[in-house]
Amino acid sequence: MKKPSLIVAAVLAALATSAAIADTASSTFKVLINVTKACSVTAGTASNIDFGSVLSSATALSASSNINVTCSKSTPYNIGLLPSNSNTSGAGVMSPTTTGPDTIPYQLRSVSATGPVWGNATSPANTVANTGTGAAQSIPVWATVASVNVTPGAYLDTVTVQVNY
Repeated sequence: MKKPSLIVAAVLAALATSAAIADTASSTFKVLINVTKACSVTAGTASNIDFGSVLSSATALSASSNINVTCSKSTPYNIGLLPSNSNTSGAGVMSPTTTGPDTIPYQLRSVSATGPVWGNATSPANTVANTGTGAAQSIPVWATVASVNVTPGAYLDTVTVQVNY
């Protein structure tokens, strides 16, 4: 007979506990984050366009390399290229690394050696547009040279890459 009284006591204890927490109150809170758009560009030595060694009679040369752009997912951006002569249509001039009278004109292009002219971001018609994925996107850059009928030696120019987003 002791067993039924233990069961009754357990049931009464459970009912008393339920009755003690029968009322509730609630409230809410939010978990917040603000994701801002951002872009970065990587060029540098790995992006140099190198025509290599050519004869002074060489014509219709082309060479390419890549720049990497990383923009936040769904962020539209434009890439502009500006040679050191500030030509907004991507028509640069390589100068000799030592003193000399000659220069070598070149043209920056997108897509291929015969693709569209690629200029500065201040002229959207001459830029390359894309949309960020959140990961690095490799963008090819082409340069063409019509002729290298110049004094032998090394020539170079520096191009600034600008990403507007």
